[in-house]
Amino acid sequence: MSRKRATRRRFLALSGAAGLTGMAGCAEQIRSATGTGNGDSSNETTDGSDGSVPGLADGVPPLETEFDSRERLRQPGESFDDFSDLEPWTVEQGSGEADTDVVFDGEQSFKLQSNGSENVVAQRSLEGEDMTETDLSFAIRTTTPGSITINLRLVDRFGSSKVYSLREITYRSPDVGWFRASPGVFEQSGQEPTLDHLDRIEIQLLHSMSEAEVWIDDLRTHETPDQGYVMLSWDDGMLDYYEKAAPLHDEYGFQTVQAPVPRWVEQNVEDTMSRSELTERQEAGDQIVVHGMHDPMAELDDPADIEARLKRDKQWYIDNGFEGANYIVYPHNSYDKTSLEQTAKYHYCGGFNQAGDVNTTNVYGFDPLALPRTIGHDLEISKRCVDLAAQHNQCTILNFHAFDADNTMPEGDYETLLEHIDSSDIKVITFDDLWKMRTSNL
Repeated sequence: MSRKRATRRRFLALSGAAGLTGMAGCAEQIRSATGTGNGDSSNETTDGSDGSVPGLADGVPPLETEFDSRERLRQPGESFDDFSDLEPWTVEQGSGEADTDVVFDGEQSFKLQSNGSENVVAQRSLEGEDMTETDLSFAIRTTTPGSITINLRLVDRFGSSKVYSLREITYRSPDVGWFRASPGVFEQSGQEPTLDHLDRIEIQLLHSMSEAEVWIDDLRTHETPDQGYVMLSWDDGMLDYYEKAAPLHDEYGFQTVQAPVPRWVEQNVEDTMSRSELTERQEAGDQIVVHGMHDPMAELDDPADIEARLKRDKQWYIDNGFEGANYIVYPHNSYDKTSLEQTAKYHYCGGFNQAGDVNTTNVYGFDPLALPRTIGHDLEISKRCVDLAAQHNQCTILNFHAFDADNTMPEGDYETLLEHIDSSDIKVITFDDLWKMRTSNL
């Protein structure tokens, strides 16, 4: 199988990498000049009033964030339905009611419950609405986040539909709270829906449990970006990445996101990358983000213990000059209300609500610390993620570990995936790029 070399795409990606990752390859000079190698906060970010991106560090970031990203980006876009009046809504399956005690914003939310194991469907008219080049987001809370999917289905007057889908929720119970979801398109009818001649919107709660309950609030609209995006996210810092995947990325000029486990690096655990190898990959354009001690945060009950862990974890990345330390990948995709509150003190963006099927996001409306992603275990699913992101101008985050792992496709399939990405109308991005787009819609 032939590989592309020295393409214009590669040249542009590499020439742009320095600006996107804070002068990648000059980390030592930056730390020497700013004193940030030991967590010094003199390397300050701004509020964006000078035209810069709020929270985007130039080089190695400070230990603490300057603001709570979940609070600042809590209500992006424009309000479409605040659920203060449920008269337009009908519940076709399950049950639904106003809840004045559990509210994201305003005076009440829309509580949906299943009658046993059946799915829930609620709908309202969209007659007269134009959803062309429009994305959606909504606030969601659930006490049953197990095997559950939340769909927004737009149906036109001719019966054609477009389905936005959050395929998985890994927000751990019982410490549940609100988060904002802005799911990407999962599927649409063969006959493309006419979005300026719509009939209705449906909220679908699909599950495989004995019961399910969800609260929905603050449905909002957002502009659709001009193109689609893909992030290649590799967890755990495995040597397999360094020896096999990284050379492929370099040939295509693709920057990737890596989330190594500090304890494994320090203990020289077999088959994991060393600090020098991680630094080498950062200099090549990869973004090294926080993954932490690899134990589920939601299993810690004391907020002080969670904060101490987050602080200790991020400090390791700062001390080692890793410029992506403002971003986090939750170990085991585990988080809850308390851990999110503590995480916002040290990180601006991350997640994930991870699924084995297509699980994409729009770029302007998501909760910055509850992003979705798709497990990169299957070539066809991953290619479908790329195709949907390109077609609907959304973002797919694909996750990998090592080629011999069940949660990662074989090396040959991965090279086929990279070829597919290279030939698609889509841009490979890092957290910095995604954060820039998200903060443009404060």
